[in-house]
Amino acid sequence: MRSQRWWLIGAAVLSATLFLFGTGLRPVPWCTWIAPIPVLVLAPRCSARTALATASLAWLGGQTPMWGYFLNTVQIPPTMAVLLLVGSALLFGLVVIAYRRLTLRGHPLMAVGVVPAAWVVIEYALSLITPNGAWWSLAYTQADVLPVIQIASATGAWGVTFVLMGVAATAAALLRPGAAGRVRVAVTAATVAGLVAGYGWWQLQPAEAGAAVKVALLATDRSIDPVAVTDPEGRDLLAGYVSRIPALAERGADVVVLPEKTFRVDEADLPSLAGPLSRLAAGHHIDIVAGLILTRDGREYNAAIDFPADGGRPVEYVKRHLVPGLESDFTAGQAKAFVPGSGRRWAIAICFDLDFPDLVRDYRRDGASALFVPAWDFGDDAWLHSRMAITRGIENGLAVARAARQGALTVSDPHGRLLAEARTTGTSFVSVTADLPDHAVPTLYTWLGDWFAGICALLLVAIFASGAFLRPSPASPRRADPLPSAPPVSSVHAHRPAGADGR
Repeated sequence: MRSQRWWLIGAAVLSATLFLFGTGLRPVPWCTWIAPIPVLVLAPRCSARTALATASLAWLGGQTPMWGYFLNTVQIPPTMAVLLLVGSALLFGLVVIAYRRLTLRGHPLMAVGVVPAAWVVIEYALSLITPNGAWWSLAYTQADVLPVIQIASATGAWGVTFVLMGVAATAAALLRPGAAGRVRVAVTAATVAGLVAGYGWWQLQPAEAGAAVKVALLATDRSIDPVAVTDPEGRDLLAGYVSRIPALAERGADVVVLPEKTFRVDEADLPSLAGPLSRLAAGHHIDIVAGLILTRDGREYNAAIDFPADGGRPVEYVKRHLVPGLESDFTAGQAKAFVPGSGRRWAIAICFDLDFPDLVRDYRRDGASALFVPAWDFGDDAWLHSRMAITRGIENGLAVARAARQGALTVSDPHGRLLAEARTTGTSFVSVTADLPDHAVPTLYTWLGDWFAGICALLLVAIFASGAFLRPSPASPRRADPLPSAPPVSSVHAHRPAGADGR
């Protein structure tokens, strides 16, 4: 019993450690692939209750760093943080229980399939019922693994999650000694892996160079909180931006994007900001997209304004998805916005908007070829939030230019290749420039939306409807596999009389 207990503890600790490094704000991609394997291997070897507890604790242990981020950084209400972290741990435990039952009932292929399908359905459901959109997904852990993340252009983020969890479930099934059906599992997994790898290779093939737009991103952390443009600090900050934009124009920039909520203005003070930026845009024939807090008619808006290169009327965009709690005093926008100009469809969005796949997909369906995004990160989440934006671009074949203060400046092409990246730091100004493809790439995800999440839901329904959870196959064992234990003590040694050692 003591040996078995150590196996349980070891599996939980190993999975928790791998989840710790393989998820969160700056994950190590290969850890994500193997993190579920120890608890999945253990599950058929212990009771259902033990498997549930071990898997849930492993997931919860791996999410330990997120408590501080949720409660202190993004200030999620404690009840919601508990529901998200503890609830997801219990859901992971239930998925492992489903795998265990199907394995012991002699349905290894169904057991392997239920793990990724169930996790995709969980992620998709949370994206619909929580106010944070598709923030919570394992898919973003692979944002820098380009051959893998390409599947998002066909399936959305859900396909990446399916592959991740499917690989772990397959490995666990193949590691089970003497299990029937391993050939079917191996062949099916190899087929899926081949399709994913082939698709990624095909997507990343060099394409003919087309039209491009040079974009520049400019940001500083000099003033963390938004500053009134009429205050001395605000005037100084505006002067800093205005003095640096001409150099970017001389380097060939067609568009300059500044961060979210850089300035705070009301209707009366707006000319203090619009005047200098409009003159600068027209004088250098560049578009300037600036983020600001705009007070109008007693309401506050998180807005982005494009000051056109032709000196025309500025284009205003109001953030449509507001951060729960932190932006409860703001009024959400309802409309899309595009940078004006003939023959182009450059779209504008703001930071948290890109946590919602539908918004970006709607932009693409409306003809957008590139997305310009003022943003504001929270320091530690710079990598994660920038990669979520890049994933939205891959899903819809869009180039994305995202300028964040307290975060990352990133420019990515329609396949998620990082064309430029820099981190803001301290009081200095940071800038990047890159040639952004001025064309979109058609994707299946733009056309069909979340079809893959629906397929996963149908797969779950089919598995439950088949009765496989209740009906064992003829060759299936009816009891859990034994855990390895210490070798038995020999009967001679066990019954040796006292004093038999000759002393």
